[in-house]
Amino acid sequence: MLGNVVKMLRSTSLCPSQTVLLQSTRNTFVLKRRTPPNLYKKNQKPGKLRGRHYVYDLIEDTTVIKKPNLEVVLTTFVEGIGSKGEVVSLKPNIAYNKLLLPGLAVYKTPENVAKYAMEKDEKEAEVHSSAYAQRTVNKLQSMVLAVVMNKDHPWVIEPWHIKVSLRKAGYYVPESAITLPKTPITGPDLLKQNKEFVCTVTINNLEKASVRCRIHHWSTIPSERLPYVVDHWKMDAEPLFGDGGVSESGSTTHNELKD
Repeated sequence: MLGNVVKMLRSTSLCPSQTVLLQSTRNTFVLKRRTPPNLYKKNQKPGKLRGRHYVYDLIEDTTVIKKPNLEVVLTTFVEGIGSKGEVVSLKPNIAYNKLLLPGLAVYKTPENVAKYAMEKDEKEAEVHSSAYAQRTVNKLQSMVLAVVMNKDHPWVIEPWHIKVSLRKAGYYVPESAITLPKTPITGPDLLKQNKEFVCTVTINNLEKASVRCRIHHWSTIPSERLPYVVDHWKMDAEPLFGDGGVSESGSTTHNELKD
């Protein structure tokens, strides 16, 4: 009778019991007894352990040990990491999540190294000069470069003007890597104030970045200076040549910009 009542209550429970899935974790702790027990002879009964024998010192905790880098072979070009066939050494979590899981790399083995090694013809057809070149192109094309010119004396914009402006913005570019529009830009001319043109920067003699440049007049006489406009690079600007700010650029560039 009592058993039937217990079964009925168990079947009408509002919170039925559920199986809990327990998953083990790979944790290893290396311990050492602070007070080792006394030795005993062969076939002798071991002595009883005391409380002091259960005091341990932590020697190693595998959960906090830095794991070594993982070497993988890239199966394609990965920006900021390398080109196809290169062997790179990265942190395990980066190698797993960003390269191995998406299929951008495989484990380093002699077979994989030979399989993904690039032939000479493939290397010549490679469109990326380095792993960081495209990142440099993206940075240059996303900026608006202020080209400050004299308001009191005549001038013609030359590559060294762009070089100085880029250096102020934190980019070191040789003059030979800068290509200006074919149409000369002269001044001073207040009608060209804050108007935009485009110059080309060549990186590693391969990648090309189009840099948006805006002219700003500056006078050494404080009373002759134009009023300062806050965040002028965020405002819309008219093109200098009436064609989206782009004039026909020169067809040849020389040397290279090393990223």
